Amino acid sequence: MGRTRRDRLKAVDGVLLLNKPSGLSSNQALQRVKRLLNARKAGHTGSLDPAATGMLPLCFGEATKVCSFLLDADKTYRVTARLGTQTDTGDADGKPIAEAEVPALDETAWRDVLEGFLGESEQLPPMYSALKKDGKRLYELARKGETVERKRRRIRIDAIDLLEAAGTRLVFRVSCSKGTYVRSLVEDIAACAGTLAHTERLHRERVGRFDAGRMIDLTDAEALAEAPDEALEARLLPPDAALTGMPAVTLTAGEAEAFRHGQTVVPATAAASGLARVYGPGGAEDFLGVGEAAAGGAIAPRRVFAGRPKKSPNS
Repeated sequence: MGRTRRDRLKAVDGVLLLNKPSGLSSNQALQRVKRLLNARKAGHTGSLDPAATGMLPLCFGEATKVCSFLLDADKTYRVTARLGTQTDTGDADGKPIAEAEVPALDETAWRDVLEGFLGESEQLPPMYSALKKDGKRLYELARKGETVERKRRRIRIDAIDLLEAAGTRLVFRVSCSKGTYVRSLVEDIAACAGTLAHTERLHRERVGRFDAGRMIDLTDAEALAEAPDEALEARLLPPDAALTGMPAVTLTAGEAEAFRHGQTVVPATAAASGLARVYGPGGAEDFLGVGEAAAGGAIAPRRVFAGRPKKSPNS
């Protein structure tokens, strides 16, 4: 009997920062790259709408254990808003449902409007979102013409900078906390200026500490998959690259063995509080997982990694 595709799948570990193209859902993009790598296990963090582009961290193998930490990461977007028209979805894929005149504000006035959104605030999630109500996605209800009550969510805007304001076109860059809906932000900004708007283009530039310079286009990924020497796999970042905001703790050989078996250890130097990257005596190439500081300077395992696969000389 011939081998199935599943038999040919590989244990690929690492993070690929895909520059997601418009027109693909986040899961469709993930499945495309997963097939290119023949990876057994994969997941993505921080979904982008099909029309949106930009950074979509794809996690493979052991790196899927860091997905939850990337979901909590802050994000930066370049946003193009179309003023004067509101759509049912809040973006360019929706149908126009209302129009309003656009006030003749200069750049100084627009900056004042944008800066009013800095800091923490409460935001009403849009109906066209993946949030659930009674077990159903809100966008499923919205497509049926239903509108349900939603709870406002606490969000944080760390930076918001005007890039262009001309006629009905408003372009800005925003750095925000997880859970921020840019489509809702655009509508709120327009309302503050006395008009309506929808998100015409959305491009995510950064997730956590990952920057745009590390992204790879899907077409380039496809070309690398055809190249020799596992060129696409070589573009993967190690799982701990997603955790550079955490302090690092190094364990001795004995402590590392105990940590791998899920035991709390008390290293000579431990993180003061919170989560930490944990390494064995091999240093950067001996990543063990994520630990959390406990009482008495102890480190308790929170995510334990199997370790980076060692390639055989003939692989």
